[in-house]
This record gives sequence, structure tokens and C-alpha cells, in this order.
Amino acid sequence: MPGNDKTPIDAHGIELITQLAIEAAAASIVSITTGGLGDGLPSSLSLAFDRKGQAFRSIKPLIEEYRTAPDRRKGTATVETLASFIALVDRHKDENSALFGKTVWPDPKLTAVLDYDKQGVPARNRSHRIVYAFPLTEEFKAWVATNGKPMEQEPFAAFLEEHSAELSAPTAGEVSEYERLFGEKMATPSEVVALSRHLEVFVAARAKQGVRLQTGERVVEFSEEHQNAKGEAIVVPGVFMVSVPAFVDGDAVRIPSRLRYRVSSGKVLWFYQLYRWEFYLREQVGHDLKQASNETGLPAFEGAPEA
Repeated sequence: MPGNDKTPIDAHGIELITQLAIEAAAASIVSITTGGLGDGLPSSLSLAFDRKGQAFRSIKPLIEEYRTAPDRRKGTATVETLASFIALVDRHKDENSALFGKTVWPDPKLTAVLDYDKQGVPARNRSHRIVYAFPLTEEFKAWVATNGKPMEQEPFAAFLEEHSAELSAPTAGEVSEYERLFGEKMATPSEVVALSRHLEVFVAARAKQGVRLQTGERVVEFSEEHQNAKGEAIVVPGVFMVSVPAFVDGDAVRIPSRLRYRVSSGKVLWFYQLYRWEFYLREQVGHDLKQASNETGLPAFEGAPEA
């Protein structure tokens, strides 16, 4: 009958239709050139075209599953000493690497960006880095922790005795500068240690008064509680030098410290004040940044690199 004529499809026709259906549903790889699209791209990109979803898809995630080595160096190494920082930078640097130094307290840090940019060359990833965060020594932490905090005679004497190795004889220049600046006599380490021992002797005594002498020294007069007529006195220096490594395996930082006390109701409270210690710390970090630059041959900048 007209309109009901059906032509049987042979095996070849069925195979052909099946093949066309499979090809229509399967993704195909398309190569796209990137000329004129900007720097930082390969000359061509391979994408999968999903005919069913009518969309292009990246094949990079699939390829990454089978990668046996990283495509580039990236990540951040952390070191504990300046020497290790310099050695590791030397191991990985190239002609465009750069150093950055954050020199201010409380978190000074040196950062080497090994794949840094340079003017006139294509931008790089800036993702391979080495960081030295200046870990503090326990000795320096102790001096900062009790800085400006009043202590009674016995614990203060014990503190000076325990940290006597970190006291330093002032140079002639330091004596001239700080005695003029503070109007106080500068002490030698032996004088500070002697003071701590005198304090131990007078723990059980009552302080009568504190007197400032024309020499810039101060005198605390004591009286024994059971002998009111007997008076004792000790000389208190006004300034002394602390010389302590601030950073692990680092050079010692020299910081002037003012020695202070308060007399109230026969009781003496002692404290010290580290003079501008953040400045001397910043100075040391700047020195270390310069040393790293000199030894690695890389440019150095105060600040932080791009995130």
C-alpha cells in the first residue's frame, strides 16, 4: 500500500547507523591556537568537545592523574637558621630570584621567591619560596618577657644571677653615648652581678630611702629590722648592657637597659627597661637581609612579595 512501503535495513546499514550514533555521543579532541591571547599560554590548547552536552572541557585533570613528576617547582620551604636560608637559596636560585625582608617586630621574616618576575621577561608563577622566620632564643624571650615588670628583691636578684652570662662590658663609645643620653652611670657586668648578690643579703632588711648621687648612681639605704640604729647602703648603677643572641644561631644583639627601683613602705620593687629593643632587633634583621643578599648575589627588598 502507498505510504506503508518499508525497505528492510541490511546488516551494513545497521552497523553504519550504530557507528554514527556512537560518534555523535562521543567527545572529540579539539586543538585551539592561542596566538594573540596574551603571555603565559602554550601555543595551542587541547580541549575535549562534549557533543552531547555541547560544551568544551579541559583534559588537564585527566592528564594530571597520570603525571609521574611535577610540571614545575612550587611550595614553601621553612628553615630555622640564616645559614640554612642562604644555603638553600643558593641551591635553587636562578638569575631572576629575589629576596624580601620584613624587618619590623613582632614577626620579622626573610622570604626568597625563587621563580620571581623580572622586568622585560614574561611573568612567572612566584610560587617556589623559602622562608626564614627568625625563631627567637629562649634567652631573648626571657629578657623581653620581664621587661618593665616590677619584681621583688629575691626574684630580681635570681634573674640577674641566672642571666649574668648575657651581660656585657660597654665599649668606650657606648659609655659616652648612653651616660650622656640617660644621665646615669653605666655599669660593668661585675657591678651588676655584685648588685644581685647585695640584694640577696638585704632580702630580710627594710629599705629606708633611695638617693640619687651627682655621679649618676643611685643609693638604696637599708636598715636591719632588729637594729634600727644600723644603716646599710648599696650603689645601684643606672644603665647596663645586655648582649644576647635574639635569633637561633644568630649574632648577639647589644641593647642598653636602664635599671630602676621603687621604694614604698620599706619594700623595694626592681625592674629594668630595655631601651628601644625593637629598633636594635630591626637593625639585626636588616643586617641579616644584607648578608643573605651579599652571599647569594640576589637583589634584596624590605617588604613582602606578592601573595
